[in-house]
Amino acid sequence: MELDIGWVGGEGGEGCACAKKKKEEEGFSRACRREGVRRVGVRRCRMIATSRLLKELADIRRYKETDVVLIPEDGNVLLWTAYIEGPEDTPYEGGTFKLAIRVSDSYPHVAPSIRFVTKVFHPNVHFTTGEICLDVLKDAWSPAWTLQSTCRAIIALLANPEADSPLNCDCGNLIRAGDLRGYRSAALMYTRLEALQKQSK
Repeated sequence: MELDIGWVGGEGGEGCACAKKKKEEEGFSRACRREGVRRVGVRRCRMIATSRLLKELADIRRYKETDVVLIPEDGNVLLWTAYIEGPEDTPYEGGTFKLAIRVSDSYPHVAPSIRFVTKVFHPNVHFTTGEICLDVLKDAWSPAWTLQSTCRAIIALLANPEADSPLNCDCGNLIRAGDLRGYRSAALMYTRLEALQKQSK
């Protein structure tokens, strides 16, 4: 089956459920941060976030995992790079996918911002921007989640695509139409092109 690489252009627009949810979440985050500033101050918020992230970093170093690798930016624990392994028995198996993570001063009360840097063909990932439509990153977030467990939720999303609220409408349409062979072929092609040949740690 020959696929045109340029074929993947139909991203979710303003009408997609995830796009609307993103706007709501951005408004909520701004309100949350304003409230946090009023109650405890910017420095206090950042201290709480930093303390939590340093604890997570210690746990990551203590319990080294192979499916998720998390690396903080030098001198700034609010910026991280993650590498996740594609789940078995999926078109993403064998691929290593790079994620960019930005954590706000309101963490862990507000979810981190996570996007794919590696191109991936998946209904819940925007093909161009790497934005991820996942409830844990939006209204289902709670302080019980960590960066590592959130990355595992993204791995689970790769294995269980939700086509009803796509960010990549071309991919979502294939799955909704029952063309799983077409979806898997395209996803496998991009895994081979982007997550095997271009990966770099």
